[in-house]
Amino acid sequence: MTKPAFLITIDTEGDNLWQNHDRIATENTRFLPRFQALCEKYAFKPVYLTNYEMAMDPAYVEFARDVIARGAGEVGMHLHAWNSPPLTPLTDDDWRHKPYLIEYPVDQIRAKVDHMTKLLEDAFQTKMLSHRAGRWAFNEYYASLLLEYGYQVDCSVTPRVNWQFSPGNPQGNGGTDYSRFPSQAYFIDPQNIAKPGASPLLEVPMSIQYKHSALMNAFKQGYDRLRGKRRSPSVNWLRPSGGNVAKMISVAEASLAQGHDYVEFMLHSSEFMPGGSPTFETEQDIEGLYRDLEQLFDWLQQRTVGMTLAEYYQLKAN
Repeated sequence: MTKPAFLITIDTEGDNLWQNHDRIATENTRFLPRFQALCEKYAFKPVYLTNYEMAMDPAYVEFARDVIARGAGEVGMHLHAWNSPPLTPLTDDDWRHKPYLIEYPVDQIRAKVDHMTKLLEDAFQTKMLSHRAGRWAFNEYYASLLLEYGYQVDCSVTPRVNWQFSPGNPQGNGGTDYSRFPSQAYFIDPQNIAKPGASPLLEVPMSIQYKHSALMNAFKQGYDRLRGKRRSPSVNWLRPSGGNVAKMISVAEASLAQGHDYVEFMLHSSEFMPGGSPTFETEQDIEGLYRDLEQLFDWLQQRTVGMTLAEYYQLKAN
């Protein structure tokens, strides 16, 4: 690889899932062509990690089929357990609690992965190769299913982040603790997903850097413990949050300086739509997002080459 890869991952899902509702709209489909056009302007190839409600939206299916046909991006799998069939309640209100897939019985986990994989492959007439877990929750059993169903790439790991403080099932233990996972791409050990191994499943962790030095992080966590607070260390992601282009560039810069051969960006599809998320509520917010994306993409175009996750996998596997 002459230049590091730039990997764009979009969690492609319903509108404003941060709110608690019992119905999900997919209006954000209409806002995806603008983002796709921006990516193509810079020769970048987004990966649309697609969940159930989007796979059931004919307008989205038409859009994504065109992206695939032109070789301008990729569709992968993203699974929100609480609304992805077959539906068997886990809590008194799964829509409110949004339980993690890894909290369900193993037979239900398998059934959901099976259903989503077949649904996506039927809708897009292509093998699903890439995956991201809903709410970033991943474990060894989940990894074994991805291997069984022929996935090549997972991108659920968020290094330096501990999701155990984010509840799903109120009776559960929260999400996955990634604080000691690798931050560079690695083929996983199926017996311990935190370690490199000999499996054909490539883990591509998100590009995330600590906000503070190790000393300051230790101080802050000690202070939190004294106050009885439990939370993950403060981090910056390669992810827009409104007016944070300098921070995103610093994350990419630090990742490349650490020898990573890729940087990985993420956003939710609904964040391209005014009111589709708590972060970008107005048309002015969306215009600000696109100004930031132009600056970030211009900076990255000089230093990286755009690839899909499947294309990156081919480089790593050969």
